[in-house]
Amino acid sequence: MALAGIGVDMVEIARMEKTLERRPSFKTRIFTEEEIAYCERMAKPSKHYAARFAAREAVLKALGTGFTRGIGVRDVSVARGEAGRPEAVLSGRAAEIAEELGVHEVAISLSYTSDVAVANAVAVTDEVKPAPPAKKEQKEDLRASFRAARSIIDELERVDE
Repeated sequence: MALAGIGVDMVEIARMEKTLERRPSFKTRIFTEEEIAYCERMAKPSKHYAARFAAREAVLKALGTGFTRGIGVRDVSVARGEAGRPEAVLSGRAAEIAEELGVHEVAISLSYTSDVAVANAVAVTDEVKPAPPAKKEQKEDLRASFRAARSIIDELERVDE
């Protein structure tokens, strides 16, 4: 079993715009209410819809599944975190598969040019998530740093005498 996966996907913005114009039901069939509300507030909604569609594909590539194994198009969506950063939201079968794989987060990044929306996704497991340094280690490192600095100061004071 892989410890983590990565995925990337690109969607042409013009193609998304045409799809939204020709099939109005596409929007409500694919995207969550939160995603629709966000995209519709933007100056060019189609680029934001394209980025969110690309995110679905990228996340499922990171999980190694694509739209197979019973995963639906709304099992992956994009929410906005507290700092405004996009966050992948897994539900249904996608969430079940992520849990089976030991994935507790899928980090995403969304970007676009005037023509293309791109999404990158990284499936994060406990095995690959960097562990924060233990507090005891941080305190000891700080003490050692101060001792070294004090030693240098003491030596400089002796040289000046």
